[in-house]
Amino acid sequence: VNIVHNCLDRHQKTYRKNKLALIWVGEPGDVRTYSYFALNREVNQFANVLKAMGIRKGDRVTIYMPRIPEIVIAMLACAKIGAIHSVVYGGFSVDALQGRIEDSQSRMLITADGGWMNGKIVELKKTVDEALKRCPSVESVIVVRRTGQEIRMEPGRDYWYHELIKLPVANGYCPTEVMDAEDPLFILYTSGTTGKPKAVLHVHGGYMVGIYSTLKYVFDIQDEDRWWCAADPGWITGHSYIVYAPLLLGATSFMYEGAPTYPY
Repeated sequence: VNIVHNCLDRHQKTYRKNKLALIWVGEPGDVRTYSYFALNREVNQFANVLKAMGIRKGDRVTIYMPRIPEIVIAMLACAKIGAIHSVVYGGFSVDALQGRIEDSQSRMLITADGGWMNGKIVELKKTVDEALKRCPSVESVIVVRRTGQEIRMEPGRDYWYHELIKLPVANGYCPTEVMDAEDPLFILYTSGTTGKPKAVLHVHGGYMVGIYSTLKYVFDIQDEDRWWCAADPGWITGHSYIVYAPLLLGATSFMYEGAPTYPY
């Protein structure tokens, strides 16, 4: 079974449906919150979009984004339909991004126009455009509008996230793909500081049991707790303790976009 989405679907039948799943604060001070019901709805919409664009079980999808709610939604939408996500940290260079896309042979890339860090815009889409000059496997790019500066959108390849989820095809429940415990959930590359980055493959079953157990028994998270992991979903800590484990346990997770030391 698909453990990730059995848990999200299960929360819809309990009081957690109206519990906060995610509290998000952007560096400029904007705030967004998602109940378990709202997060599930957003994930279903984006999963429908991915399927409509031809993404199927086993396809690889690279995610190169800032710390915004859409990175969580993109990861969960991939997991829901059985696609394998490969999250690349939004601070990585053109060469680092290109190498990871090429190695994974991703068919799709999900990114944003930019993200806020220390009061400055990190121009993610510009990095993507450079990297994709050498990545023929990528057929389509979905772009979240975050920072609002002018960017280049290549016709036939680049699509706005906010436009896609308004299409009729995004509406309704997206069936959860049935997965084996040993089916791949995601690829995450080592940082590459001591050699060529290596792809580490995590599967649905063992990974979920491991992170559920540690958050529940090691961190001793309780129903009324607010949980903040100050990592980034671009690292394994962020995958585990910003996205998957808190949601499996029905916790309320907090995510901050920028640097914790900015502006003071």
